[in-house]
Amino acid sequence: MGLFATTDKKIIADLCKKSEDISKDISNEIDELLDELKTDYNENRRVVKEFNDFVHELKSKLEPEDASKLIEFTSKLSKVKRCAKKGVEAMRELSRDQRKATRETLREYQEYLYV
Repeated sequence: MGLFATTDKKIIADLCKKSEDISKDISNEIDELLDELKTDYNENRRVVKEFNDFVHELKSKLEPEDASKLIEFTSKLSKVKRCAKKGVEAMRELSRDQRKATRETLREYQEYLYV
């Protein structure tokens, strides 16, 4: 006699299938968002350098006070770029962690099904 009755195994198998479907949906959504985020980041990551080059050209043509404000703005823009890069990295980690959690959960269900 097994640890679980046939009806219990069926319930566990159904839960496993639902869990797998939900996890795959979440993983797919995370991957799609990651792809969009990476694409947007890659398209715009050169903007800060271009802006810095532009500021360097303008600096000599501006009043010292205005040049200082522009440099301060450039610094803030660089912080935004770092945040965007961290967002891409965090999304990549989230994607990896979700796939790992899905595999682990399915493995645990399989253990219960074949006990």
